[in-house]
Amino acid sequence: MLSTILKAFKVADIRKKLAITMFILALYRLGAHIPVPGINVEAVKAVQDSFSGSSILGFLNLFSGGGLSRIALFALGIMPYITASIILQLLTVVVPSLEKLQKEGEVGQQRITQYTRYLTVGLSFGQAIGYVFLFRSFTASAGQPIIDNFNAARVFMIVISLTAGSILLMWMGELITQRGIGNGISLMIFASIVSGLPNGVQAWATSPDPVFKVMMPFIALGVIAAIVFVQEGQRRIPIQYAKRVIGRRMTQGGQTYLPLRVNMAGVIPVIFAASIMAFPPTVGQLLNNEFGRDFAAFFSPNGWAYIVGESIFIVLFTYFYTAVTFNPVDQSENLKKYGGFIPGVRPGRPTAEFLDRVLARLTFPGALYLAAVAAMPTILINQTSANFFFGGTSILIVVGVALDTMKQLEAQLMMRDYEGFLK
Repeated sequence: MLSTILKAFKVADIRKKLAITMFILALYRLGAHIPVPGINVEAVKAVQDSFSGSSILGFLNLFSGGGLSRIALFALGIMPYITASIILQLLTVVVPSLEKLQKEGEVGQQRITQYTRYLTVGLSFGQAIGYVFLFRSFTASAGQPIIDNFNAARVFMIVISLTAGSILLMWMGELITQRGIGNGISLMIFASIVSGLPNGVQAWATSPDPVFKVMMPFIALGVIAAIVFVQEGQRRIPIQYAKRVIGRRMTQGGQTYLPLRVNMAGVIPVIFAASIMAFPPTVGQLLNNEFGRDFAAFFSPNGWAYIVGESIFIVLFTYFYTAVTFNPVDQSENLKKYGGFIPGVRPGRPTAEFLDRVLARLTFPGALYLAAVAAMPTILINQTSANFFFGGTSILIVVGVALDTMKQLEAQLMMRDYEGFLK
């Protein structure tokens, strides 16, 4: 991995893309420390403990890189955009017009992306209004007003600032994807989680449990090794290409393989499930009454309701996202078009059924693996009362995004090597 990074810095084009990526991520971290106008910073510091621990506010604060606890410009984080993406992807299954757009290739995808942006604006605006009243409810615990001169003009200014911050993050994420290295939205979540690493190390170092202090590094390394092992696991289906006549030339047939990963969906189902499960306790917090507090406590990230719900959503989204990204019918048609076939399987519909059967068998253990890794640290915390600081969801996202980014970096390097060879 280190050799790949060193080689990347030697290529001017890749070095430029890495510089753009790191610069945008640095701006993202800077914006997570700049408070919105109209906020009493001293009062915010007095209630920052409410955004720590295993509560839903602590979970949302982790995904915003600490911006929520500071009521910063980027307090909403990138979650509204992710939620909008989930809604649009679900609607493409039930709305015929959106399904038609999805099949129109790049033009249709651009239209869906535009709809996602519009929906992100609406979700950000609504979420910002809810957070303003949530911040106001902390006035009693802070001992002084968090929002000075609470009136319509002040509320509107804070809501517009938070909404603009979320839209700016969406644009920055798309800019990383287009001109940088890796997926911009995933890298922003990666940066948010990694920014809490010093606090995690401090929590481990100051733990009063000596057994936990000794075993924690081995547990972390074991979980990371298991994640990498499963993420890189794949089923290679052999493909045979027949000889073809193109014009006056005969192309030579050959053998290759179609790699089907055990976890083809990557970390997207985990992010989707975390976004959905964060909604009920957030609503409970916004209600700010006894029923709302009980409702939020029932769906707290360290509760069994949250663990079971997140696991179910992870399994469902794994199947859903795998079906969206890999279509066995399209794959079989492409193989038939270019003279390829799977040995022992007839081209056409039998090939599609074979691929669908293999994919279903691979997706099931992959979905269970994602759900298990996401739930295991929370279960261990409940049973041992040890402070792992990072949950399984965070570990999955960090390791998965790091692997995907390194693969894109290696692909960029390989493309440059081929260009040099052809020259």
